[in-house]
Amino acid sequence: MTNGLDSLTLGARPHGPTLLRARWIVGNVDGRHRLYENAELVIDRGQVVFVGHDFSGEVARRIDLGNALVGPGFIDLDALSDLDTTVLGLDAQPGWKKGRVWPESYVKRGPYEMYDAEELAFQKRYAFAQLLLNGITTAAPIASLFYREWGETVAEFDAAAEAAGELGLRVYLGPAYRAGGMVVDEDGNLDAIFDEQRGLDGLAAALDFAARQDGRHGGLVHGLLAPDRVETCTERLLRDTAQAAEERNLPIRLHAAQGAMEVETMKRLRGLTAPRWLADLGVLSPRLIAPHATHASEDDLKLYRDHGVSIVHCPLVSARHGGALRSFGRCREMGLKIAMGTDTAPPDMVMNMSMALMMARMVEGRADALSAADVYEAATLGGAKALGRDDIGRLAPGCRADFAIFDLASPRTGPAIDPIRTLIVAGTGTIVKATFVDGRLSMRDGRVAGIDLDAAQARAQAQFDRLVARYPDRTLGHPPLAEIFPPSFPLQSKESEDADAG
Repeated sequence: MTNGLDSLTLGARPHGPTLLRARWIVGNVDGRHRLYENAELVIDRGQVVFVGHDFSGEVARRIDLGNALVGPGFIDLDALSDLDTTVLGLDAQPGWKKGRVWPESYVKRGPYEMYDAEELAFQKRYAFAQLLLNGITTAAPIASLFYREWGETVAEFDAAAEAAGELGLRVYLGPAYRAGGMVVDEDGNLDAIFDEQRGLDGLAAALDFAARQDGRHGGLVHGLLAPDRVETCTERLLRDTAQAAEERNLPIRLHAAQGAMEVETMKRLRGLTAPRWLADLGVLSPRLIAPHATHASEDDLKLYRDHGVSIVHCPLVSARHGGALRSFGRCREMGLKIAMGTDTAPPDMVMNMSMALMMARMVEGRADALSAADVYEAATLGGAKALGRDDIGRLAPGCRADFAIFDLASPRTGPAIDPIRTLIVAGTGTIVKATFVDGRLSMRDGRVAGIDLDAAQARAQAQFDRLVARYPDRTLGHPPLAEIFPPSFPLQSKESEDADAG
């Protein structure tokens, strides 16, 4: 056997059947994950050929991965595809005062795009590379519309489809559209403004995109309908979306039951919770993927369950804002379908699984509220089920060869116990050694084919700095940047030191 992955070309499928041997492999039997110790995975032409022990067939090469865990690639159904502005709200609250809701004065002047077309294309490419670094093989990208003129554009998603094909990432893509947006007046009152025709135009553009792009790059690119947030949608827009999804066999992702602002707005506008309103409109169905459900009532969750909706749990970003799914274990017991998302940068799914485990136990106040296996299944099988697929999220003969390799010999993790528990309790995305998508080696040892990550990091920082500099334009009262985002501690500049010395 060869000693590692160096014999494979980064960014390409290996030619001929390839056998990978590792201390641990997560296979799948009859739809359930199984652990194989000192086992083998054989892939060929984008498919899994064999999982188990003592493969007897002919192979082009054999690679010994040593003390590693090989498992199905993670499925991220709320995968950030821009530069993360939500982190700006970590200590800058309330959000409506800190640029997270458009002020009336900004709307009257006319919202504008804060990125140009080249910047929008770059941030997708940069974000896709980060997903691969973290062992994510399938993603449904999400981006903020706060810094947009209105919705996302087809042009940037055409560029995103090309980036996915070049970098080797399986994606469900569609430009986000909306019929309304939240606005705050000078007295701090929040209200929604609507322009339904813009939403309908956005839906038409998304359908055209899906018709052109679905199935491209060897099946890596798939269409997705993405109405932005439930409170920014009208009845007609959602009904038309649901009908189009049914006719064209497309999934829908709609953020709902995710925050206090939404709950209050829905009560004022519709007199109902978001899930109840969606049920009355006939929008709830197995096609619907619904982040985050942190503000869903028991009745709301039952509606999701009864209509086959998949909730997308993003525990890290929810916890940062004081929210929690109440609870993961309870949702499982109810029979709800649960997938995972990251919704932040870095898109560390391992960290999110760890957070999901801790939050579920904290919410319920008991250590047996959830297991490591439960959250691992949500990040793999749960995402596949939400997308209506049985050929990803698992490793079994005939499945797509989408998998990640985790370094359990890393001193970062300490001695391993059970490999899944070790991954979730002691690991982070930094121990992802390699990521394969459709049999292609898309990432190895921190390198992604088709992108210079060091140069991209510098460019991302400069682009992010330019965006942040524009925050006063769209912040209530238009205060200076230092007032919107004050430093954690007083800045000690050279000038202040000189003044103190004088």
